[in-house]
Amino acid sequence: MSLPTLLSQHIVRRPQRIALLQHIAEQGSITRAAKSAGLSYKAAWDAIDELNNLAQKPLVERSVGGKGGGGARLSSEGERVLRLYQKLQALQAQVLEAAEEASDLDLLSRLMLRTSARNQLHGKIAAIETQGHNDRIRLELAEGLSIDAQITHDSTLRLELQPGTEVVALIKAGWLEVLGAGDSATPGYSCLKGTVEEVLDAQGGPSEVRIGLPNGQTLCALAEPAHLRSRGLSVGKPVSVQFSPSNVLLGTPL
Repeated sequence: MSLPTLLSQHIVRRPQRIALLQHIAEQGSITRAAKSAGLSYKAAWDAIDELNNLAQKPLVERSVGGKGGGGARLSSEGERVLRLYQKLQALQAQVLEAAEEASDLDLLSRLMLRTSARNQLHGKIAAIETQGHNDRIRLELAEGLSIDAQITHDSTLRLELQPGTEVVALIKAGWLEVLGAGDSATPGYSCLKGTVEEVLDAQGGPSEVRIGLPNGQTLCALAEPAHLRSRGLSVGKPVSVQFSPSNVLLGTPL
């Protein structure tokens, strides 16, 4: 299976995160790999989640409570991506030499978008249903999971979306609603089931909840501690998250 175009673009514009794969391969520990890469422990996990979400198969396999703060190793797909990254490193010098002037690199940097949305999920357009001025887009994620996005028909045309188009769905953490076992999903909303992997408390604000999906992708949601306690949600517990299709943004390669 070929590496998705969106992930390969990520390799070019975010090399420091791909380089983290090399540190994981060498260290076998998130804590040691983060230190070696000059990242915080949290930043390292954020990078791993983003890479796994953009790939069709997880690049990093984790184990809880490993030596040095949680063990980790590259999957076979991760090893393949690392080999590709090493080849790109060899080509990087040639690309820089080909630039006519420094402003060329600044222009490319501006054209390659970075986003504040914590959740970036790679998927493929499965269906498009026109609903007045809007289109409801069914997006297939890895391993048969799916979500819906609602965008204007003009946006569908501008992005040249059609069944089979690969896209990235962007969802801000604050747009995800964490549901307990007794909560019912809102009709028309997308709902995904997973497991609570980590809860990071913040003083005076909502907790950050990392949710592992069955397909290896990870979501980040925000929830008040009282909300989590009332629903008995903690690390290792099953959980669901829901979100409105209108809160899903879609992006395609330039």
